[in-house]
Amino acid sequence: MTKTSNDAYAIHYKDFTKQQKVTMLSTTAGFSLEHMDHSLIPIATAAIVSSLGVTQAAAGLITTFAMTGTLLGGLFFGILADKIGRARIFNWTIFVVAFSTAALYFADNIYEIYALKFIAGFGTAAEYEAGVTLIAESFAGKKIGKLTSLAHIGGQTGTILAALASAVILPRYGWNALCLFGLLPIAFAYFVRRNLKDSAEFEEARRKRAEEKKKQQLPLFEVFKTPALAYQTIALILMMMVQIGGYYGILTWLPKTMQAHLGLSVGKSTMWTVAMVVGMSFGMYLFGAFLDKFGPRKAFGLFLSMSAVALYLPTLASGYWSLLAIMVVVGFFSNGMYAGFGVIVSRLYPAEARVTANSVVASGGKFLGGFFPAIIGVLMDKLTFNHVLLFFTLIYVFSLCVMLTIPALRRKDVQF
Repeated sequence: MTKTSNDAYAIHYKDFTKQQKVTMLSTTAGFSLEHMDHSLIPIATAAIVSSLGVTQAAAGLITTFAMTGTLLGGLFFGILADKIGRARIFNWTIFVVAFSTAALYFADNIYEIYALKFIAGFGTAAEYEAGVTLIAESFAGKKIGKLTSLAHIGGQTGTILAALASAVILPRYGWNALCLFGLLPIAFAYFVRRNLKDSAEFEEARRKRAEEKKKQQLPLFEVFKTPALAYQTIALILMMMVQIGGYYGILTWLPKTMQAHLGLSVGKSTMWTVAMVVGMSFGMYLFGAFLDKFGPRKAFGLFLSMSAVALYLPTLASGYWSLLAIMVVVGFFSNGMYAGFGVIVSRLYPAEARVTANSVVASGGKFLGGFFPAIIGVLMDKLTFNHVLLFFTLIYVFSLCVMLTIPALRRKDVQF
């Protein structure tokens, strides 16, 4: 590609329009809320097991219920966003997430936690799907790997806030009080989004349908329209399953394991989450740049291969500081590629089904990945920690093999 064509696809931040700035800021705020909501309970899992007297497998099912809500919410809000607009859906689901998370303060049994996390998961589905679609459409014709990564990096502040809050609140006031922290981002995210509008690309597609008096097909049908498209969608779901299952499996059980192994306090053991997020943020930025320059096959191939190896590094930790350094590396590879899914899905599916496609891939993957903490809880009850690490390695290798079978990722006419 020539320098001129590279310039044509490049994004110059000084040239952002007001709407592009609002899109980036509101999407980042939504990602922050989503990550914070998904992180609070996994961080507090050990405390929930202790206070409610439930098994580790039962506690692991909390994530399963949350991801089931995400699956259904993703399908519902995805179809709705493709029909009535992304911005309208994006503006209101934040309240569903925040209030259901805060309501966990009053939960006193595992079944109430299951129900409230299901509702929260239903709401968070729109944050990712609508957010990545808005970015892709607001910067149509541009390489958005690095840009989408920056929004996800900003969203990691939610995970860091959850980890820091747990270190302060969890030992003193318990896991119920920690969930009240979920109310804090509402005001910021809502006021930022008041001026958010749908992209010109989406409005143009809707205008053309109205002029042609063309009835819009069900967006879900578009995602599975042909055998090749159906295979592509299923393959991306399986890759997202590994991405989410690996992340929450590590987040849920590794602190508890390393805390016991190294004799760390609850406050200190939660700091590994911050280290992991720092590594993840660097990984996302470099993954985005790598994706823009070399394409999805090389970017995912490198990071998935290194993830399979990096998961064994925690066994080498000899103390608190070595664990923190190792978790930076684990976060860098195992979660650096998360932002890439929104990029490839948004570029491979048409505007009239784009949010639905992101919803099907993300929600389907999150639903399946949501079983991993429970599965790992069972494995930890019956097997050794090294067997669990082998399980993680095998799933990342599986994701790599699936990725290599997707023909569309080799396309030269798509700017990922």
